[in-house]
Amino acid sequence: MNITTRRSFLRQLGLSAAALPFLPALPSLAQDAAGSKMQRIIFLFTPNGTVPPEFWPDQVGADFKLKRILAPLDPFKNRLMTLKGVCNKIRGDGDGHMRGISCLLTADELLPGNIQGGSDKPAGWARNISIDQEIRNFLQARKETATRFGSLELGVAVPNRADPWTRESYAGPNQPLAPASDPYALFEKLYGSTKDRENLGSVLDEVREDLSSIAAKVDREERDLLDQHVTFVRDMEKDLQSSGTTNLLLPPPSLEQGVALDNDGIPKISTMQADLLVNAMANGMARVATLQYTNSVGQARMRWLDIHDDHHHLSHEPDNNADAQEKLVKINTWLCEQLAYLAKKLESIPEPGGQGTMLDHTTIVWTNELGKGNSHSLDNIPFVLLGGGLGFKTGQAMQFDNVAHNRLWLSIAHAFGHHIPVFGQEKFCEGGALALA
Repeated sequence: MNITTRRSFLRQLGLSAAALPFLPALPSLAQDAAGSKMQRIIFLFTPNGTVPPEFWPDQVGADFKLKRILAPLDPFKNRLMTLKGVCNKIRGDGDGHMRGISCLLTADELLPGNIQGGSDKPAGWARNISIDQEIRNFLQARKETATRFGSLELGVAVPNRADPWTRESYAGPNQPLAPASDPYALFEKLYGSTKDRENLGSVLDEVREDLSSIAAKVDREERDLLDQHVTFVRDMEKDLQSSGTTNLLLPPPSLEQGVALDNDGIPKISTMQADLLVNAMANGMARVATLQYTNSVGQARMRWLDIHDDHHHLSHEPDNNADAQEKLVKINTWLCEQLAYLAKKLESIPEPGGQGTMLDHTTIVWTNELGKGNSHSLDNIPFVLLGGGLGFKTGQAMQFDNVAHNRLWLSIAHAFGHHIPVFGQEKFCEGGALALA
């Protein structure tokens, strides 16, 4: 990235050229010097299946029309792919919901355990690393793609308990990762020390001004003592500069205070989490993330949609219950709107150190633990890919013949340059990566 390009990029963000000397230190810009394309991925999970007739396009290929649930993605139609016919073939212990979420990103069976669910055998945690963490480890192993956190695991109203219904991301066998569902705590994790330094810097500004005012009113001997204090303040300011406060390309987002972290706070929490995630990625803190809405068997009551039944209960109603089906369409459409908000946020920010926008370098994978709630089907999992991070051929509705989702994860790993031959259960990797490019 040459000086002219960097200055132009700064102007796009409304920043001054004074920030120019600090840009090479940004992890998100280091990729340019290495000559590699920035790639990011976000796995977005929503629960309880979908309403297939209102989700899947009727057409295959580029000439497809979005149904009601996917209508919020119309502005991004040429940037998305729908993947019908991709199935979770993982079986073994645990009920359909448990395997649906804990085997989703791991693509392998659950370990034996004593967690009882439904009428199926009890089970434990996943026996494999999840694909997000597999990619994270691959990127973190290389200096040019390593970031501060490697990955971020975010949640929206995920219950405060740990079991196979609430965990999708795994650092390894029997190692579930808890999503951060409190945006205020997440803010402190991402920016707490930075804000502390900024507050201290503000105090030092006032102290320096006060010392200058006093210096004009004291004798020479006292003024020498004050000069020592001024030097001390100046040294502290230098320490603050060297500790990284200037390395944020975008300032931390402003969060609305006092939002209740409960069911009725979900809409605001969703926005806050998306804002924090995009900001963290823009500042080069991570290239991989998961964003999990509630959990498998999620029982949110979406009263902001005038729906007072819980989501899981509605998903079990029969197809001939027209009222329940309409409510499920509204719920899933609202969840799609959250994806659209995230995509719009990425689209609004020029790619740091690169061409286009952040969405051009980020792929969002929207998925679910079930294909259909009332049948607990693990077939036709509603996979939607949005964005240009992986170089796939977007702007099309794809149809597969009941292929295992292990092969989708191979495609994504390979797109990052991580050419693993299998992921999860080996028998479901036959045929190799799906042809998405």
